[in-house]
Amino acid sequence: MRAVLQRVTQASCTVDDKITGAIDTGFLVLLGIEDADTQEDLEWLAQKIANMRVFGDENGLMNKALADIDGNILLISQFTLFAATKKGNRPGFTRAARPDKAIPMYEEMIRTLSALLNKEIACGIFGADMKISLVNDGPVTIIMDTKDKDNH
Repeated sequence: MRAVLQRVTQASCTVDDKITGAIDTGFLVLLGIEDADTQEDLEWLAQKIANMRVFGDENGLMNKALADIDGNILLISQFTLFAATKKGNRPGFTRAARPDKAIPMYEEMIRTLSALLNKEIACGIFGADMKISLVNDGPVTIIMDTKDKDNH
């Protein structure tokens, strides 16, 4: 799994001119799922997202996690995070999980994050043409990959 976390002051997802999810302060999380992903990957990544300390404390240091600031998550499924760009100029997506695997894992990530934070997770619609709006705060953008845990 790959995740791009963006610390935001606001973010929303719109599909067919209807807002499907919106948050104020928190994380916009773009989530890519690949065939090799396991429940262990999902749990590791969910814990990392929920506990990532990148929100300012009283001294202005990045020392607080989502729970400390009552922050929220907007979770967006994004298979393009697994784009292969080595050959040519048209990306390939063979590493991205097919919907029969990706949808249940995406839904499980929603449930897991919701349980960890004890709140509802705002979402996009899997496979839809989504329009994402955000105000990146900082900017703070963090990329995580469960196949490269040593660097995270």
